[in-house]
Amino acid sequence: MSDGQDPRAQLRAHLQFYADLGIAGFSRDAAWTGRRAAEAGHRAPEERIASASNALSVEQDASTADGRLPTADLSALDSLEALRAHIGPQCTRCKLCQLGRKQVVFGVGNPQADLMFVGEAPGSDEDEQGVPFVGRAGQLLTKIIEAIEMRRDDVYIANVIKCRPPGNRNPEPDEVAVCEPFLFRQIDLVRPRVIVALGKFAAQSLLRTDTPITKLRGRVHQFRGATLVPTFHPAYLLRSPDKKRETWEDMKLVRSLLRQAPGETGPAAVEGGEAR
Repeated sequence: MSDGQDPRAQLRAHLQFYADLGIAGFSRDAAWTGRRAAEAGHRAPEERIASASNALSVEQDASTADGRLPTADLSALDSLEALRAHIGPQCTRCKLCQLGRKQVVFGVGNPQADLMFVGEAPGSDEDEQGVPFVGRAGQLLTKIIEAIEMRRDDVYIANVIKCRPPGNRNPEPDEVAVCEPFLFRQIDLVRPRVIVALGKFAAQSLLRTDTPITKLRGRVHQFRGATLVPTFHPAYLLRSPDKKRETWEDMKLVRSLLRQAPGETGPAAVEGGEAR
């Protein structure tokens, strides 16, 4: 039986999800757990869940000594490599681990980059190679970076979530809630001066807004100590090449921001951005 079918593996992934949200266990109240299954000679399913949750908590306490910390303690991870190791190559914190993804796609690039790109989620090519933006959209992103006289190795690239959703659908709220803290820690460790949010989903997720990307782009926002510039996703540009001119205007704004001396006043940030 595969992990995707094994009820024990499913239970473990479910408990891991809640443990990473800071939920240490489940209620043992009789009204909640039900009666002991005396005829079967074993505990009720709800009690087994509570016991498994407690066992998982013990495992987490033990693993903390090895550097694997609960999500709430990500600030203790002082490098991208430490964060990558904490997440692990086969993360089971959300349901995507059982929905066909092959591996975690962490991030790539200069760990001290002034410019960071944030996309939505890995696609099929990224899931195969374990590197963000390596497919057709990634090739176009590389050309966009080169157009502002930079190399791909000069920037840092990541996604809102680190596992491919089935069928390349949009990430769901529970998946974002689990994975987003890892992106925030990446941003805090890289400390970019400018962040480019690629596409509607990334921009709306970071800025906590439902404003269309057509209205978000062309303006700047403050986000976690950086200037955030939303623009169209390269995959969208492949389908709508007429939007490349607007993207070029956004990237000229990015280039202008990067050329300013640190601390120099740039374009005023508009409402909707959050300095978090």
